[in-house]
Amino acid sequence: MFKIKSLCAVVALSAAPLVAAEELSETGDFLDGVAAIVNDGVVLKSRYFETLDMIVDQSKKEGWALPPDEVLQEQVLERVILTQIQLQRADMIGLEISDQMLNQVIAGVARQRGISFEELPRMLATDGIDYQDFRRQMREDVTLEQLRRIDVIQRIQVSPREIQNCIADIEDNVVINSDYDLSHILLSLPESASSEQIDDIVAAAQDIYDRATDGADFRALAVRFSQGPTALQGGALGWLKGEQVPTMFTDILAPLKAGDVSEPFRTASSIHIVKVNDMRSAVERSEEKQVSARHILITPNEIIDDETARQQLLDAQRRIQEGEDFGELAKLLSDDPGSSNSGGELGWAGPGTFVPEFQAAIDTLEVGGMSAPFRSPFGWHIVEVLDRRTYDNTDDLKEQNCTLRIRNGKTEEETQLWARRLRDEAYVDIRM
Repeated sequence: MFKIKSLCAVVALSAAPLVAAEELSETGDFLDGVAAIVNDGVVLKSRYFETLDMIVDQSKKEGWALPPDEVLQEQVLERVILTQIQLQRADMIGLEISDQMLNQVIAGVARQRGISFEELPRMLATDGIDYQDFRRQMREDVTLEQLRRIDVIQRIQVSPREIQNCIADIEDNVVINSDYDLSHILLSLPESASSEQIDDIVAAAQDIYDRATDGADFRALAVRFSQGPTALQGGALGWLKGEQVPTMFTDILAPLKAGDVSEPFRTASSIHIVKVNDMRSAVERSEEKQVSARHILITPNEIIDDETARQQLLDAQRRIQEGEDFGELAKLLSDDPGSSNSGGELGWAGPGTFVPEFQAAIDTLEVGGMSAPFRSPFGWHIVEVLDRRTYDNTDDLKEQNCTLRIRNGKTEEETQLWARRLRDEAYVDIRM
């Protein structure tokens, strides 16, 4: 029950509703309820206080300290304002989250709690959470994630040379071969900061480090001083595999042990302090079971209904059993543009590659076996298993993890710069 509440408290940070300025009443009573005017919309005080109450309640339940009231209030208001600026940006570029995508996200939340999608509304109700409010908050949260993916993550480039250099470092690097539970404090350096302002921020970072090494609670310091995205969660980054640790942390973490706090270190736009809550040795090699298969897909449309598609595949199956070549029929019949020209072959694939219906059909077949027609979200298929193998995918994982690591190392910096630009370009009139 409590985990659902905690999730809502975090999601609520992005839940402040946007009201169009032209819809405002001319009465002072309404304007008294406005926390801030943001571009052509407003943030309501009611939502601001609701968010503030949720954060205070969450901190009490999870046992982390909050900063002084005036600092907390400023942090929450700024977070809600920035969220609304980002939602306006999403609306401007036409970003919408479909009901289908939202349902998939909510179904994942339900699975994490060991219940079905249908049971979730009742579980939320026992915690006093309205299901429609929960859906609205989740929709906004997913919108923000997708916006960051479009505006920031997809635009981050990772070069082959960066990947090669990263892989070369893997074998002998203690960080790469360990998993870390990390917490993080970030102090932002404004683009237009004077040398005196930078000196003040550097001094503030040193003071935070001194407090942390003198025994102060790192989580409380993060809540009070950090400007990073996890500040109000005590700066927690959680467990990261060594290959996924941001590259800017690698040299800093190498000499540290569990419980250690790094000295402040500077990047292009920020100063960072990292605490190693815990660490453990990582597994070096990896294997997975892979399957090589080919298929024929027929997608129902205005002309071909489900039954016609199924009958066409039954006919194709009969022709193959009578000696016709599967690959030639796939080239002739299959609606899969990615595999039809190669005779329906899908290459070697590991777990999680295929949708559940397709994976279930493959799992029942021996090498050389062919399925009966079956339905997936893409249409009707028959599939043949060509071979199976146990594959050492360590090198593949190294390349994937290096790409992710390099991207993660750039993402936080780029996200901070992106958010700062959005905030600087927005018209904001705070009314509190």
